[in-house]
Amino acid sequence: MPRPLRVAIVGAGPAGIYAADALLKSEAAVEPGVSIDLFERMPAPFGLIRYGVAPDHPRIKGIITALHQVLDKPQVRLFGNVDYPNDISLDELHSFYDAVIFSTGATADRALAIPGVELDGSYGAADFVSWYDGHPDVPRTWPLEAEKVAVLGVGNVALDVARILAKTAEELLPTEIPANVHEGLKANKALEVHVFGRRGPAQAKFSPMELRELDHSPNIEVIVNPEDIDYDEGSIAERRKNKQTDMVAKTLENWAIRDIGERPHKLFLHFFESPAEILGEDGKVVGLRTERTELDGTGNVKGTGRFTDWDVQSVYRAVGYLSDELPKLPWDVDSGTVPDEGGRVIEAGEHLSSTYVTGWIRRGPIGLIGHTKGDANETVANLLEDHASGRLQTPAAPAPEAVEAFLGERGVRFTTWQGWYALDAAEKALGEPQGRERVKIVEREDMLKASGA
Repeated sequence: MPRPLRVAIVGAGPAGIYAADALLKSEAAVEPGVSIDLFERMPAPFGLIRYGVAPDHPRIKGIITALHQVLDKPQVRLFGNVDYPNDISLDELHSFYDAVIFSTGATADRALAIPGVELDGSYGAADFVSWYDGHPDVPRTWPLEAEKVAVLGVGNVALDVARILAKTAEELLPTEIPANVHEGLKANKALEVHVFGRRGPAQAKFSPMELRELDHSPNIEVIVNPEDIDYDEGSIAERRKNKQTDMVAKTLENWAIRDIGERPHKLFLHFFESPAEILGEDGKVVGLRTERTELDGTGNVKGTGRFTDWDVQSVYRAVGYLSDELPKLPWDVDSGTVPDEGGRVIEAGEHLSSTYVTGWIRRGPIGLIGHTKGDANETVANLLEDHASGRLQTPAAPAPEAVEAFLGERGVRFTTWQGWYALDAAEKALGEPQGRERVKIVEREDMLKASGA
């Protein structure tokens, strides 16, 4: 009797779980069946949704409900708190599985090559996001002394950072933020937040709904300069082609023509301002210098040679994430991705046998969570084609209990899917006395204990 197809997925965020779902819905799941193990370096699953989505976005966190249904399937197991390659290497994975899919995300900030990025008060957005999302591997405190703050970038991460900085701690208390984050935000002195984009409204990468949510806070006055509402032929063509672009532009236009209200915290959205230098004194941020840009007819911009110095005491760089390089896999330094063809890992022009990628590690940290579904479907289709054609390696120890024994012998304290239910219950119990849905547990050791690792 043929045994089930054994697949390891490294990374239990949306990309990895979507890959598991694609496998479960395939013909292979019927005959000979599939057996899927997800390996996650955090003690809890869900990756970006748990540690990359702002806590005041419960709508997006609702995606967890759909992911739960996949992890509830008996063919799927979770091994949390298992780090690749320190706890299990590529060769070891291949000894247990017919195929390995890497679906790791991006945790670092993409570099911004302007003077002053090293100054005290210049921060990567990814680090700030990890702090307010209660990531166990970052410091428990965050300096929030600046009254005027700059955020560089016009994507959803920039919006999240700006919104968290502009809201009050009490406004965020009903969310799942941990106690240390609430205490930190109570000390936040920011009264002005300035978001800068080097191009125009039609080139902003905001989602329409995320943008509109900025204006829902009773404490945030969103301000757009009417002079920043400008379009060239390329911008107009993009608005006609893309409904979301048009919706974003219309929202910004409406904000630009209205009177400025009395809400206490001001959030300025600046366009056509390209960051040129972070200004410093005595090693600390004291300002930001930008160069005014103008459209060139194609939707791109060129510098005008006119510079403005902005009075800010901290700068958050939200110019993109960068994935962590994975040992034993080929790596494209420029894109921060593993080279692939249709999800098959490519090294020196050849497919690295039985090894696949999906999600951000494959195509870079772009797009929304749902965009990873298409990636997963393509990768899994090619994996199954290789399986049907006999191109997969045969593992030496394919029995499901073999990997559990291996991790036990190595002394790895791993969590399970049942452990997630225990952690979930513990976080909800912490929130109950305060009338909150949950309070996120931050310390790794506390997460392991709550999960029964």
